[in-house]
Amino acid sequence: MKDMIKMGLILLVFTAVSATVLGVTNSATEGIIKERLHAENIAAIAALLPEAEEFELVDSEVHQDRNLIVEIYEGSTAGEVVGYTVKTNPNGYGGRVEVLTGISIEGSITGVKIGTQSETPGLGTKITEPVFLNQFVGRGTEENFIATKGGETGDQYINAITGATVSTNAVADGVNVARSVFVEVLKTR
Repeated sequence: MKDMIKMGLILLVFTAVSATVLGVTNSATEGIIKERLHAENIAAIAALLPEAEEFELVDSEVHQDRNLIVEIYEGSTAGEVVGYTVKTNPNGYGGRVEVLTGISIEGSITGVKIGTQSETPGLGTKITEPVFLNQFVGRGTEENFIATKGGETGDQYINAITGATVSTNAVADGVNVARSVFVEVLKTR
């Protein structure tokens, strides 16, 4: 009985010391981790809107009543707005999919990038490939994008990934939300 109490106390001391070390380490690195995530985010949106030299976070009141929008950045050069990047998080097959969309001030999609996602490897993860994402680039923002398997042609259609319809629709939903907030709110700011 004495040995069990002794072992329990030793285990308690080890866990208390470990928890303290983890807590201190987390506090010390929290700021650095946030700075790195912010730098990665800015680098990603800069790639989507290469004309912009500076990016400013748009006040969340602009999009608070819209589902799926995480954040919006306004890109500018020499004080003039050149476009926006919109981060959305629609539902895919494996959960939320982070979709970044760049839109020029003229209303053209300048790029689409996928951030974090947990889609099915080999199928759903094909949404990260340039072959799929480049379908959006250069297209206008007037109409919603529709995923098609039938080969329909037109500015609003994108070719769905075979076997990954839900993932395809998630990306289309994310771009459509970005497109609609641009047309209805950002374009006239």
